[in-house]
Amino acid sequence: MAREIVLDTETTGFEPHLGHRLVELACLEIEDFIPTGRSFHIYIDPCRDMPVEAERVHGLSEAFLRGKPKFEAPEVVDAFLEFVGDAPIVAHNAGFDRAFVNWELSCIHRPGIPEDRWIDTLALAKHRFPGMHNSLDALCKRFKISLSEREKHGALIDAKLLAAVYLELKGGRERRLELTSAEMVTAVAAAKQNVYAARPRPLAPRSTEAERELHAAFIRGVVKNDELWSKHGL
Repeated sequence: MAREIVLDTETTGFEPHLGHRLVELACLEIEDFIPTGRSFHIYIDPCRDMPVEAERVHGLSEAFLRGKPKFEAPEVVDAFLEFVGDAPIVAHNAGFDRAFVNWELSCIHRPGIPEDRWIDTLALAKHRFPGMHNSLDALCKRFKISLSEREKHGALIDAKLLAAVYLELKGGRERRLELTSAEMVTAVAAAKQNVYAARPRPLAPRSTEAERELHAAFIRGVVKNDELWSKHGL
């Protein structure tokens, strides 16, 4: 199976080189475009103030984030890198998330995640829907993916929405109905082994005794061979 990681972040702003930082990081594991149920999610203390404009988007205040683990803490960076492993990373407007993740990694002298490992769903959407609005919200509405769980932008809920969008961009919900070759072999083998047992409560005959006698006479007089019928008591 193809393992990929859907990733989303929340930040204090738009430019890491101007001092903006990660405040939330979420990853969702998918295999063959379907979530496996495994995820990684953490809030991060940015060690700086939270601009009003950013808080308005994601609802994460400076007070809420104060005391959360810093990016360099093992429960953040080590756990994140272990969860991601060597899998491709799916993100919407991937350049933004990649810039912040790699900036944070560079600040603690860790190697960044190479660009060729990132899959940008915004680029996929622009290729499929040129000239249209291709924000995550717009794509969810286009693909009829419910936004009811989301009140503000949050990394984990947005990763879940993005996983659903990515599935649609790569072929749609019909992929859920496809059997892999292994599943098909298993299904065929199970069908071949299936043995039907006798009905525990036999159905009462729907023909009358007179009708059965007429049928027996027909077999004897016209067909003149009751071998097949006698096997089934007819």
